[in-house]
Formats: sequence, structure tokens, C-alpha cells
Amino acid sequence: MSFSDFLETEILDHVFGGNAYSAPATLYLALFTAAPDDTGGGTEVSGTNYVRKAIAFTVSGDTASNSAAVEFDTAGSDWGTITHVGIYDASTAGNLLDWAALSASKAIATGDVFRIPSGDYDITLD
Repeated sequence: MSFSDFLETEILDHVFGGNAYSAPATLYLALFTAAPDDTGGGTEVSGTNYVRKAIAFTVSGDTASNSAAVEFDTAGSDWGTITHVGIYDASTAGNLLDWAALSASKAIATGDVFRIPSGDYDITLD
């Protein structure tokens, strides 16, 4: 898991610069077939029936975990091999906030469903 440069700057400016950062009302999970990095980029899925999905978190101690399962719609075309996931502040475009590599890549073919069970997306600060 890595925070994007955008989020790092917002946090620093909020905590040390005294400029308020307003957290987005809704966060969205995106799927990638090529890795993003701290500046954004990567290759987000663009196949039939793909849209980012809302994701919510529960924070306990130094870890935020998704509080409910996230399930994407049935792929209407081959989406490719999902290698990374990311969190955005908008359902389209927007700012990448966080991204991570999957522990195992997953090929999504027509008819497949990609899901992340509750509690399986963890963001930890130490």
C-alpha cells in the first residue's frame, strides 16, 4: 500500500500547514492491469461493465480495513489481468489516494466477477 503524492501533500498541508483537507464523502475502488505509482498513472480497466465501486472503511488503531465486501459487475468483456487496486476520491477521473499490488494477479474474462471480501483491503500506517 502506498499513498499517492496528492494525498501525502494534502495530509502534510492539513497537519503542518494549517490548511483544512476535506475528506471525500465517498471513496471508490479502481482496478488496474498496469501499476500506478505515487504520481498516478497505471492502466485502469476499461472493459464492458467496468466502473469503479464505492468502498468504505473502518479504522482500528493504525489500520483502516474495508467494512463491507466490494463486488464489481460481471465482466462483459475480457478485462485483462488485474495486478493492482487503487482508491480514488471520485467515481471517474478524480485523485488517486492510495494504491497497492494484489498478493496474486487475477485474470478477468467475460462472465467473471472480481470481489474483495470485507476486511481484505487494509491500509496501515506505522
